[in-house]
Formats: sequence, structure tokens, C-alpha cells
Amino acid sequence: MTVPERYAALKQKVTDRKDCFDRLITCIEKETAWLTAPASTRFHLCREGGLLEHSINVAETLLKLKALLAPEISDESCVIVGLLHDLGKAGVPGTPQYLINEPTPRQKQYGYPATYPYRFNTDLTYLSVPARSLYLILPYIPLTEAETQAILYHDGQYVEDNRSVAAKEERLTLLLQYADNWSGFAIEVEK
Repeated sequence: MTVPERYAALKQKVTDRKDCFDRLITCIEKETAWLTAPASTRFHLCREGGLLEHSINVAETLLKLKALLAPEISDESCVIVGLLHDLGKAGVPGTPQYLINEPTPRQKQYGYPATYPYRFNTDLTYLSVPARSLYLILPYIPLTEAETQAILYHDGQYVEDNRSVAAKEERLTLLLQYADNWSGFAIEVEK
């Protein structure tokens, strides 16, 4: 299946909060870089549309893990946190988080490309990706505490600030952490 087909199939799994979810999706598709942003400035899926592809990979992996390890968690909850965990990377309406990086004058002089394809947009107020994700989601979709924790702490041990949740993770948080890692380090590895 293509990325758009996979995305459409995931969106159809949100039924209980469909109206709220659809309003958020309409907003982010029309007003942010959600559909075009890279997943990172220089690592996994560092290309146009990489963020959406990564988010789909995470949601699909999360659903597979959930089916095996925690079938009591709803598909809807998995789709919402899987698709939207990195939404903050899209920036805010009218202002993307990632910009195409230009070569330095010296790189231009010698015909070299920029060191990294993308750079952070310093015009945005600094928020971590999970915090910006929640900032964008919460005006539209009511989240459970478990969903909020999963999004906020999805980077797990890779972020020092997350030590406060160590050994207090909800099952959804653990599954999202693993789905995110599996997607970034196994599925999305450039060959």
C-alpha cells in the first residue's frame, strides 16, 4: 500500500473521537507542514514527507505490538498516539519547525551542499517535540492520562528529562516507545 492509503486506513480506525480527530487532521493538513515535513533534520526519513511516513510506521507497529501484548488497549488510542506523537515536528499553523538548510558561504564557494538537509526554525518559541505535539492536539482531542503520558514521554531513555517517569510508564507509553524506536532504528534504516 502507498503512504496515502496507509494513512487513510489508520484514520478510519478513529471512531469514538472521530469528529474531534477529523477537525485536528483538517487543521494540520491545511495549516502546518504535517504532510511535507521531514522526520528529522539529518537522521531517519530526513526527506519531504518523512514525518508522515514515520508517524504511519509508528502507528502500524504500535497496533501490531498492542495486538500481541496489550489487546485491551483500543486501536483508536494506538492510532491517535502513534500518528500524533511527533506532530510537534510539523511546527504550528503558518510556521514549520524544520526549514531547508542552506550551505554556508564557504560551502557555496566550493560547491558543497549544506552539512544537514534541514535546520530548526528559530522563529518558533522553543518547545520540545512532545510538548508542541500536545499543544497542537489538546485544543481538538480530549486525551486520556495514559495517552498524554505516552506522547509526552515517547522518547523514553533517549531524553534525560524523561527520568521522572522511569518505572511509572503506562503500558501504552512502553508500547509507543518501542514502536517509535523500532520504526526509527529498524524499519526506516537507509540501506
